[in-house]
Amino acid sequence: MNKNLNELAEIILEHGQFKFKKLGDYVECSISNQKIPLDELKYWNVDLQEVYASPSIAMKRYKEINDIKD
Repeated sequence: MNKNLNELAEIILEHGQFKFKKLGDYVECSISNQKIPLDELKYWNVDLQEVYASPSIAMKRYKEINDIKD
């Protein structure tokens, strides 16, 4: 599937949803800078207002924030 990811959106993250500050097609992962289509955005941190491209990136960031060692 070819997705047009031309316009970076600006969003405000809330629990279970997000609101637009600026409409767009995608957001960028706060860690990897990978483009995330808005319809695929599933992982974020409300307190830090960060979005994550995958569950593994989200878990890595969670461990980092909470000083959890493997």
